Amino acid sequence: MPIEILRLGHRLHRDYRITTHCGLVARAFGATKMYYSGFEDDKITLNLHKVNDSWGGNFEVQYLKNWRSFLKQSKLEGSFIILCTMYGENLPDVEQEIKSIKNTSNIIIVIGSEKIPSDLLHLSTLNVAISNQPHSEVAALAIILDRIFSGKQLSIQFDKARLKIVPKKQGKKVIYDL
Repeated sequence: MPIEILRLGHRLHRDYRITTHCGLVARAFGATKMYYSGFEDDKITLNLHKVNDSWGGNFEVQYLKNWRSFLKQSKLEGSFIILCTMYGENLPDVEQEIKSIKNTSNIIIVIGSEKIPSDLLHLSTLNVAISNQPHSEVAALAIILDRIFSGKQLSIQFDKARLKIVPKKQGKKVIYDL
């Protein structure tokens, strides 16, 4: 089943790099799509599509004007909505629950930038913390996706790649135009 990300509250100029990094992590760690809300920013979509063009894959990015109606509809359609905050249940305590639904339900992982609206706590199926301390949503997203995929996402081969890194103990090697 697909795993999608919803990045809440994108702010122009302030969040450009962070939102882009959320998309890069989501793509590299096995998610199929990232939605974002807040201010619409065509640069994010363009840059992540450029990554697909060079490194392969078909990761999608879509702006949502109304994330609440999107989540309400997704929940009605059976999506399992994970809110990733520092206030939730710690990931190790709910990891098996998440893994058990991974193959039966679409998962939407919600990450924020600003304070999370309180109604989101009721829209989500599960409130998950990657520690109960302040942290980066980029790091939290990487950790939760790594736990969901049990590290298997680290060996994903992306279709239609024009660039590929050859792992080396020292130095670097990139194959161009495969």
